[in-house]
Amino acid sequence: MANVIYTPNDILEQEFKTKMRGYDPIEVDEFLDNVIKDYEAYNKDLLTLREENDRLKAKIEQLSKAQPAPSRVKEAAPKSSAVTNFDILKRLSNLEREVFGKKLDQQASAQASSSDLSQNYTQDENDIEKTRQF
Repeated sequence: MANVIYTPNDILEQEFKTKMRGYDPIEVDEFLDNVIKDYEAYNKDLLTLREENDRLKAKIEQLSKAQPAPSRVKEAAPKSSAVTNFDILKRLSNLEREVFGKKLDQQASAQASSSDLSQNYTQDENDIEKTRQF
């Protein structure tokens, strides 16, 4: 409101000099009362719009921090920045791999060896069957 010359109170307290053939003071006062009401309404609307604008800017800033663009993540996010969900998931995955990885590796190797044995056994049976045909 830097460009405002008159406040509603300035308009209300304005006094005009009377002359012999001047305007009707009652009519001027009524007009100025309506101008004051409009002026106050515009001020309320302006204040409401500024608050909404600030709220929306804060929301945009919050959302942009929550979901940064992938290309900007490497550039804008220094090492000391807040931990993101991706970092948390990555750390959790590494932790699970460390804790459960040994068990999974043992199970996988056991399954692989049993499947190798069954595969070898099946090949042996196929070889025996081919030999019988001759």
